[in-house]
Amino acid sequence: MPDRILVTGSDGFIGSHLVERLVRDGRSVRAFTCYNSFGSWGWLDTLPAEVLKSIEVVMGDVRDSLSVDDAVKGCSGILHLAALIAIPFSYRAPESYVDVNVRGTLNIVSAARRHQVTKVVVTSTSEVYGTAQFVPITEEHPVVGQSPYSASKIGADQIALSFYRSFGTPVAVARPFNTYGPRQSTRAVIPTIITQIAAGQRVIRLGAITPTRDFNFVTDTAAGLIAVFDSPNSVGEVINLGSGYEISVGDTAKLIAEVMGVNLEIQTDQDRLRPQNSEVERLLADASKAKKLLGWGPRFGGREGLKQGLHLTAAWFNDPANLARYRIGGYQT
Repeated sequence: MPDRILVTGSDGFIGSHLVERLVRDGRSVRAFTCYNSFGSWGWLDTLPAEVLKSIEVVMGDVRDSLSVDDAVKGCSGILHLAALIAIPFSYRAPESYVDVNVRGTLNIVSAARRHQVTKVVVTSTSEVYGTAQFVPITEEHPVVGQSPYSASKIGADQIALSFYRSFGTPVAVARPFNTYGPRQSTRAVIPTIITQIAAGQRVIRLGAITPTRDFNFVTDTAAGLIAVFDSPNSVGEVINLGSGYEISVGDTAKLIAEVMGVNLEIQTDQDRLRPQNSEVERLLADASKAKKLLGWGPRFGGREGLKQGLHLTAAWFNDPANLARYRIGGYQT
């Protein structure tokens, strides 16, 4: 088992949960956060003191090869999560998504090769599949770039896999389906709904409500990433992490309203609608490969699992200290 694990994107939503889980499991973690003049470590700043004191935090930028090389040095494993992930902003600034997602991943696998890292897990996304051409979606499903974001993640995946095929770099690509939970940005639909309700609003502004998604609680995603990292069976593989349960955005809003004990009216916000050919209409994971190769499966599966995860998420956002971190009602791209 690798001695020290580098986690890029550790200051973000999934990354902070992953770091916390690794530390609680007794792992040695170097957390790579995006440099900023405020000295902020993002969501890592909110972790309990007993967790935070066990983390080595390094600030840098995945777009800079020297910064990445310094971060990788002395680590024998990498969990790579650093990325630009907001789909709407990718329409406005596509070049930045290529720089961060593609070039950043190239810098990671190049440094991993130089330093003979024993395992690299590159975190992909179900968005690379586009609208499902068949369901459930297996890893053999074609990849379709329906947004600049998804195209950049396809590029990142292929760069990583090319290093495995060309140089034998021990790379695995994990493809989580839609993750939700505490600390998530309101650019995502579940926090958008929950924060508006928690702020007292009962008329909720959303984009398209007919697309379906396969939602996964963040602790399941973190456990899945660790399972991909730990297993020798994952090298050279692409592996879906999903619940296998499909629900529309509109029905998700109704379920959240039920969990939070309110009645809702949903209004369409035109600013939240994707361009017509860019909207991913259906996502439903086939995670049988993860179960077969890794022994991984979701703890929060099915409708009841989703409902349980929504209870935990709503409880976190209902804490005034947590809710105060968010701008409610405005469209966060």
